[in-house]
Amino acid sequence: MSMSGSKARVRLAIAGCGLAVSLWTAADPGRAAEPALGGPTWVHAQARASDLDPRAKPHPEIDFVFEKDGKPEDVEHASFDTRVTSRGRLVVWLMGYNQDLFQRLNSYGLHAVQPHYANKWFGILKPTDRMARGNVRLEAATGENVSDQIDIPPADSMMERVRMMLVGLAKTQPQGKWKQFLTPAGDKVRWDKVIVAGASHGATTAARFAKHVKVDRVVMLCGPRDQDQDWQSLPSETPGERYFGFSHVLDGGWSGDHYCRSWELLGMNAYGPIVNVDDVPAPFGNSRRLITAADAGGSDDKQRADRAHGAVQPGKSSPKNAKGEFLYEPVWKYLFTHPVAEVGAESPKDPDCEQDHPLGK
Repeated sequence: MSMSGSKARVRLAIAGCGLAVSLWTAADPGRAAEPALGGPTWVHAQARASDLDPRAKPHPEIDFVFEKDGKPEDVEHASFDTRVTSRGRLVVWLMGYNQDLFQRLNSYGLHAVQPHYANKWFGILKPTDRMARGNVRLEAATGENVSDQIDIPPADSMMERVRMMLVGLAKTQPQGKWKQFLTPAGDKVRWDKVIVAGASHGATTAARFAKHVKVDRVVMLCGPRDQDQDWQSLPSETPGERYFGFSHVLDGGWSGDHYCRSWELLGMNAYGPIVNVDDVPAPFGNSRRLITAADAGGSDDKQRADRAHGAVQPGKSSPKNAKGEFLYEPVWKYLFTHPVAEVGAESPKDPDCEQDHPLGK
């Protein structure tokens, strides 16, 4: 990525031919940062949003800052793998950077970026009505003035942060062919080539964004939540069969009927029943609603629920088999690559899924 300022730097983590090295390269807008190793490679680049775009600004009123305790907070990540045939799709991940996940996405032939945008409002702002939280999510994602609870300009929105990342990557990482995700003028992201994805809070914003902007696919891990909101039932620019969800049954969001409610409001029951991936192999009946009950560890109910919440993405709480392999490898590949035209049979709504959740609860 190209970054302004003499202290701006790009980190490339490059692995190939059994080797792995880390490089720090001073940013030079006029020179591409090429991998040091010959042959095909996995490339990871990171940069600060405040270096990529001089318009970017912090929003301390919602704890959205560029530095905290002397450490940068606005680091963004991107990766791709030249060893894999590209599917021509970009995953925009709306949660903290997860290298294990990004390497898997790249192994599927997908490019991936994780933008830093104004999303710290979640624990601060309380919903004032049943559309309020969705409006805040939409403003943070798009920069459009749709919420009276927050003021996020376009430069600090997810959409513009992603565009600026791609502009920088196209200059400094031409081997990644990042230009394919921008319009010819570079003024817009090709959202029709984007898989917007996230976990928890990020999964919920991914779904809200896809309601407003047509994307290639939505992947929601342990989400969406917003159980006291009704935006999930709004008309969707993204066709219903392009929403995919995966949650653990010990997750409080599942046991509290938060996820099942959102899935039904999104209309996902039209594309298959809820399928337990512990019992049904890929392609899971082509369903869009996947669950698991696999042991994620934990010594008490709270710890088990916390670990279950994070278990559905690669990480320390995600269960493994006797060989040390993640149990959900086929699930993750399905979620991000399964043909959207292949759908399960429509199923009725679950009468036991609680639909009425009090505001603010």
